[in-house]
Amino acid sequence: MDLQNLFAERIGGASFGTTTEIYKFEKIKRAKRAAKLAKPDLELLDFGVGEPDQMAPKAIRDAMKLAVDDPANRGYSDNGIPEFKAAAAKYMEAFFGVRGLDPETEINHSIGSKPALAMLPLCFVNPGEAVLTTVPGYPVMATHARYLGGEVVKLPLLRENGFYPDLGKVPADVLRRTKLLYVNYPNNPTGAPPSEEVFDGLIAFAQKHNILIVQDAAYATLVYGRPRCSILSRPGGKEAAIELHSLSKSYNMTGWRLGFVAGSKRVVQAYAEVKDNIDSGQFKAIQIAACAGIADVRLSEEIRAHYERRLRGMVAALREVGFDAAMPGGTFYLYVPAPTGAGETKFATAEDASQFLIRNALISTVPWDDAGRFLRFSATFESAGDNDDDRVVAEMKKRLAALKLRWDR
Repeated sequence: MDLQNLFAERIGGASFGTTTEIYKFEKIKRAKRAAKLAKPDLELLDFGVGEPDQMAPKAIRDAMKLAVDDPANRGYSDNGIPEFKAAAAKYMEAFFGVRGLDPETEINHSIGSKPALAMLPLCFVNPGEAVLTTVPGYPVMATHARYLGGEVVKLPLLRENGFYPDLGKVPADVLRRTKLLYVNYPNNPTGAPPSEEVFDGLIAFAQKHNILIVQDAAYATLVYGRPRCSILSRPGGKEAAIELHSLSKSYNMTGWRLGFVAGSKRVVQAYAEVKDNIDSGQFKAIQIAACAGIADVRLSEEIRAHYERRLRGMVAALREVGFDAAMPGGTFYLYVPAPTGAGETKFATAEDASQFLIRNALISTVPWDDAGRFLRFSATFESAGDNDDDRVVAEMKKRLAALKLRWDR
């Protein structure tokens, strides 16, 4: 049987599994393993992880313990339980001032944001049509539009534009074929925050060209020095956008896999139609547990404050060793220009710099070369607790200083 010729072209066709190309995150994993073998007595400082370092709040965990033993929760939840939809509507009002969302028709749960991102193109994208997506960013964002035969048009997030897309540079012939515009604010990896002005510009663009905005709001509660903002709170936002919310970052619930989509009735209806044919809903006990904390601003603020403290310490440390670092407007990431060399060693790319830091200092970061050369440092590093954070950051600074990094202009 010639199995190799059965694979779909969307994943590589007859070449699937035979390429020698290695995805950057696999390169990072391999480099970390090799570095730990070479220097077994040196602690790995992992600033590349994009996953919360703490557990979900106690109130949510306690509610889960009760809900998991309730036989009423054993069955399918399909398109979500009413209690979670109602709690999500309260969350939107409490955190972002979005009032009047109908929990039954304008909100639907998801098993995390990734499945929602996979399903939405099935609602809108036909072969030959286009979607716009910002880069750098979450790699999954427009993958499924490409799987469906759509053209993925990348919009670079440049530092000189504040890491917002320049929509005026999209060719007219592309706009005529475009169905979706993917954005993500607060932005991973740049840390650029949302704002009323930015969202209003996106909405005007979407209305002019009849494009639906897919706003991935995974980091929506993690903003610093400014108010939280939802695109649905802006005039015309509910009609022009579907917003994806997640409990992974806001409530340290990454592995729980729970989120929701919110927007106009017709878009949510289409999402629910596709979802009905793909999954049977997240475990009811998880949805019930989330209701115990999702609209509690105090719980989320404690988590936000944890990352803000770490980020401020990291900014100070990185600046002292030469990085052009500044406090981000949101997320738990620092996005900084990558060094161009260390001593006599030159780095052609950010990936070269990232690999050097792992091999020579056991410091792991995530490189981005999509729109300039940058490294992403995450504030989700492992420590023994709040009192140990300063030690980890100080150790990072010490090791980086010893490398004699440079930034050639």
